[in-house]
Amino acid sequence: MPEQAIERVEAPEIGERMERALLPSGLMVQVLPKPGFAKKYATFATHYGGLDSSFQVPGESGRTDVPDGIAHFLEHQLFAEEDGDAMDRFSRLGAGSNAFTTHTSTTYLFSTSEHFEEALGILLDFVQHPYFTEAGVQKERGIILQEIRMYQDDPRWQIDFQLRQALYVRHPFRLDVAGTPDSIRQITRDLLERCYRTFYHPSNMVLTVVGDVDPRRVVDQVAEDQARRGLRAQVPIRRFRPEEPDRIGRKRVEKRMPVARPWVAVGFKERGGAAEGLAAFRRELATSLLLELLFGRGSDFYASAYEEGLIDGSFGSGYNGDEDFGMSVVEGETDEPERLVERVLEAVEETRRRGVDPDRFEALRKKVLGGLVQELDSPESLAYMANEAYFHGHTLFDSFAVARELRLEEVEERLRGHLDPDFHAVSLVLPEGRA
Repeated sequence: MPEQAIERVEAPEIGERMERALLPSGLMVQVLPKPGFAKKYATFATHYGGLDSSFQVPGESGRTDVPDGIAHFLEHQLFAEEDGDAMDRFSRLGAGSNAFTTHTSTTYLFSTSEHFEEALGILLDFVQHPYFTEAGVQKERGIILQEIRMYQDDPRWQIDFQLRQALYVRHPFRLDVAGTPDSIRQITRDLLERCYRTFYHPSNMVLTVVGDVDPRRVVDQVAEDQARRGLRAQVPIRRFRPEEPDRIGRKRVEKRMPVARPWVAVGFKERGGAAEGLAAFRRELATSLLLELLFGRGSDFYASAYEEGLIDGSFGSGYNGDEDFGMSVVEGETDEPERLVERVLEAVEETRRRGVDPDRFEALRKKVLGGLVQELDSPESLAYMANEAYFHGHTLFDSFAVARELRLEEVEERLRGHLDPDFHAVSLVLPEGRA
């Protein structure tokens, strides 16, 4: 087998480099060498998540629709093996393993300080060697139904779910990644195999390694694995999403649960169409900075609301989005939910009138950049950031460039275009039996 060419991508301003190779199977291998790090961390991710319930299989002309929650179901199912569980194989090497599914991707991972090459072999094997049986599917269905019930009893999960349901009308972002009990019952072994064949092709995947490893040895090991499987690169998968109307679904959603204090979340819906690649990351970064400026622990709002006893340490804000969906959330526990909602909206209105303070913006921009640099010491964060960057058509280091170049005008645009009072909704979880 000819030696696989490796491309070096360098970021001298932060003292980092990445070695990467696009294999003939279509799989991208990314290695971030971290000399001196004891932990070695590897992820094998597919660009397939909870949103992908309607798609066109490459080579077919028709559209395929599957029940919600099937990406998450596959994540559970792939650990099953004919003679046990893939996690047991990692454990015997002293390696920790796990997996998770988001709205847009599914990631399998392990970390270890020893036996790295053996553990990488297990990761490549179990993700690319599914073992589906009727009995296994039935067993996993029961586990997932139990997991869904557990989520539904969690007030933090409930408040986020309600908010997405209120803000979005048709887009699948409004749905739970795990699906519903009804959709889970519709999932069959044949559907799992069809989705696996479509989305677990190497062309739709990326393998990322972070740690004190030799990039050439990693690439050679993965290239040999792919050559044995004989797969060739395929065309991108076409995905279908319903057209989302330019309005919110409901202004307010609430539920009674066995909680000690009310939980409240104020959300703002993303508008203005899709942003692709780095533009989506730039949008996310500008919004996160804006929320930190308005509601972060160093903000005037936080100081006064905390002093008044309106909020406590549970209060926070954040942005959750991708290319064609997104929402900003301000949330926390409080004894006065209506007053907190009012104060949050007043803070947004006041900042829209006054504009963003340039000095505060510059201080926070440096803080955000510093936070990104700190992530360089976290193998987990580096791997996830590198995977997301690849799925969006750029590299991890481009993200740092965006943070350095972010302008005040971009944050002002997010303030006026995204934090629009006409596109906000309120989600409440209230104690049972209280008026």
